[in-house]
Amino acid sequence: MTSKQRAYLKSLASKEDTILQIGKEGLTPENTGAIDEALAARELIKVGILQNYFGDLQELAGTAAERTRSQLVQVIGRKFVLYRPGKDEKKKIKLP
Repeated sequence: MTSKQRAYLKSLASKEDTILQIGKEGLTPENTGAIDEALAARELIKVGILQNYFGDLQELAGTAAERTRSQLVQVIGRKFVLYRPGKDEKKKIKLP
């Protein structure tokens, strides 16, 4: 992914609401499944990390991206954005 594409996805994600939250238990199989389903439906999602999670946020975001075969767009504060191209051409985000 180029820096131009990443910047475009960041601009799209800034308008999106957080749709999932990860708590103190970290990335469980249930969380991974929910992230995977959300990526299949939306392509671009924002995930929040609750205050009671004390691990490394960057590492958690990287692990989530790896397990869902998606790309980590950004980690900002206690939120991160993931992107995975979808299969439906009508809903697909057109990257520059």
